[in-house]
Amino acid sequence: MTTPEELQSLKGMHDALPPDAGRLRALVDVCRGRFELAGYQQIETPLLEDLRVFLRVGEGTDVVTKEMYAFTDRDGTEVALRPETTAGVARAFVQHHPQVPWKVWYDSAHFRHENTQRGRYRQHHQFGVECLGSTDPDVDVEVIVGLWDTFTIGLGLRQLRLLINSIGSPESRAVFAEQLRGFLDARRDRLDPEDRDRVDTHPIRVLDSKRPRTIEAIAGHPQFADMMSVEESDHFDRVRQGLDAAGIDYQVDQRLVRGLDYYTHTVFEIVSDAIDAGQSTIGAGGRYDGLVESFGGDPTPGVGFGSGLERVLLACDAEGVFPAQPLELAAFVVMFGDGNRDAARDLCRDLRRAGVAVDRAESGRSPKAQMKVAGRSGAPIALLLGDDERAAGTVTVRDLRGDAPQRSVGRAELIDELRSTRP
Repeated sequence: MTTPEELQSLKGMHDALPPDAGRLRALVDVCRGRFELAGYQQIETPLLEDLRVFLRVGEGTDVVTKEMYAFTDRDGTEVALRPETTAGVARAFVQHHPQVPWKVWYDSAHFRHENTQRGRYRQHHQFGVECLGSTDPDVDVEVIVGLWDTFTIGLGLRQLRLLINSIGSPESRAVFAEQLRGFLDARRDRLDPEDRDRVDTHPIRVLDSKRPRTIEAIAGHPQFADMMSVEESDHFDRVRQGLDAAGIDYQVDQRLVRGLDYYTHTVFEIVSDAIDAGQSTIGAGGRYDGLVESFGGDPTPGVGFGSGLERVLLACDAEGVFPAQPLELAAFVVMFGDGNRDAARDLCRDLRRAGVAVDRAESGRSPKAQMKVAGRSGAPIALLLGDDERAAGTVTVRDLRGDAPQRSVGRAELIDELRSTRP
């Protein structure tokens, strides 16, 4: 027989229990509210997609080569659990032909078979937005400022840094990649072994390495800015002007390239200095003007970001903001005598139907035991229901947080009173 100890959640998967699950949902509500102010609407893409959807992420990336949960389903189709959502949004755009600019937000579970770490699980949750159909650099600014304001205004985070860069168009990036490959090849033996193979296949990804040996070896590397056209430089200048106008400090980081192959032009990361460096990026994204075309659609520019919600909550914990909110009950029903079980049940039902949050203890507990549960419930008042109250059509209201005197209230008046003050 299987023992309880054998039935545990899988490595990298975790249970979100109360009140943490509610906190996660509240975080999504903060993010959603901020971007709906800018006209973004919700999209939900499938958890399971054709494997080819995610190959567009870039076959040289870790997400594709090492981390995807990919398998053959029962009808022989090669499929994968969603490792990220931008590719699925691009697929949906090509499939359904919405009007542009198409502005959407998502709240998605993602699956990556990677090494687990604090704030990063094999199943993790992201909030993200995508805007498809506009080349305007002001949209880049809209996305970055929206995420920054979500963190600072919406959540109260303060220990943040914004890193930005421009990696140019695919054409200028190809020229840059060849120049960078020559630079790295001369230093190949000094790179971390994990990065050496990328010199030949994806040299730009070496810039994104977080390994100290590689960081030291690539000091003085070629700069994207030296390869960009006037048009590309103007785009980045406009982004910087928009951030300046928004009053947001930022740092141009020439090593910032992001880990997915579809990015072009603007890329950015928001980093929390309140948490460990290995988990410090709490939101990141950029422009991806060639992704829709790779799905067979017409050339369509796009820009967006993803934010790992578990990491955001780590940053909130480190700064002591956005705490979990306890369940808010308006009242707790306590009955006296088994003859009032039906009346207690029906009182709870009537109050809930009126939109009032109430609870009660299990039938059969003594009034004293029920009052202990009521005290732990967080409700501000207890509604006492005994033989006298049932006969008179009233309840006795007892203050659980102060010393206000008990009072008798009619059932009809009680519903109106609690409805007007319900949590």
